[in-house]
Amino acid sequence: MWVAAVGKAAPAMALGAYEALGPAIRHSLVITRDAEALQELTAHTAAEVWLGAHPLPDERSLAAGARLLEWVEQLPPDALPLFLISGGASSLVEVPEEGATLADFLALTHLSFTCGMPIAELNARRAALSRIKGGRLAAHLHGRPARALFVSDVPQDDPRVIGSGVMGPAAGGDCVAREVVASVDHAVGAIATAAARFGLSVQAPRARFEGAAARLAARFAHELRLSSAQLCLWGGESTVELPAQPGRGGRNQHLALAAARLIAGHADLLLLSAGTDGSDGVTDDAGALVDGETCARLALAELDADRCLREADSGRALAASGDLLHTGPTGTNVGDVVIGLKLPLEAGRALARAHGGSLARVL
Repeated sequence: MWVAAVGKAAPAMALGAYEALGPAIRHSLVITRDAEALQELTAHTAAEVWLGAHPLPDERSLAAGARLLEWVEQLPPDALPLFLISGGASSLVEVPEEGATLADFLALTHLSFTCGMPIAELNARRAALSRIKGGRLAAHLHGRPARALFVSDVPQDDPRVIGSGVMGPAAGGDCVAREVVASVDHAVGAIATAAARFGLSVQAPRARFEGAAARLAARFAHELRLSSAQLCLWGGESTVELPAQPGRGGRNQHLALAAARLIAGHADLLLLSAGTDGSDGVTDDAGALVDGETCARLALAELDADRCLREADSGRALAASGDLLHTGPTGTNVGDVVIGLKLPLEAGRALARAHGGSLARVL
């Protein structure tokens, strides 16, 4: 077995491959973003490691892409390739098509930020500039049998979209067996199971969310207020259209701040919006956890939530209110989760006492 793992979850996926396959792995190539996520992998394996950049590609992404293409083209005749692909691969590895440049990829990514471009459209446009996206990498296998496992962060979990199709089907077909092994549905299910263990009633819609973060915030706040459940869960991915000179933040911070306006004054309501990879936009924060007093704390800091939303400066606002959520890299990436909690103060205290900690630690 020759293993190539690419994406934010690449170190964890590669470790899983070593646990399952052990000495059957002759060589592994791991391309990811966060050096700290590699410590366990490099301590126990001889993996070849490359770092790329995300969410904006840079020269490291081009070097990593060139190495991935070379790796595929130089596979020994008796090697069985296993590809482990997760979100972030779109930016972490790239080989420009003839005539395309790094500047073209940067311009496209910036455009996607300013117009709220859906991820499927963005990845399709990336693929048109690339020698390895949109199934082109699979074409370099020249019919060799291979297997590809995906951790999905895209709607419909389509391998043609995950990582801009870095291991999507080649034009004319190929011999790659593809399987999605994790998605945001798994994350939502795990949260629901954990909440049930604490005795909380849970509402979790089947459909994933997508669309403008501000509109989704209104929907989630409305559903949370009306729901008979104590915990409401949603999984998916939102978008934000940025102004010409955006401030600091990300789509989860934008959604959380927009929701904070709508739950203001409700002491029993909290809402968390976070990226499962531990990052949000170009920030190092995963998202934010807001409550009925968030806007009051903003007013004390002499900040206006509406203005911060217009200026895409949610990160500054939520830092001032003390509501940013920082987890560090999580080792996975299945999109975003939103968790709404409806629990009166006394019920929260009772829950915390029953489980031996503060309510924040319990949840």
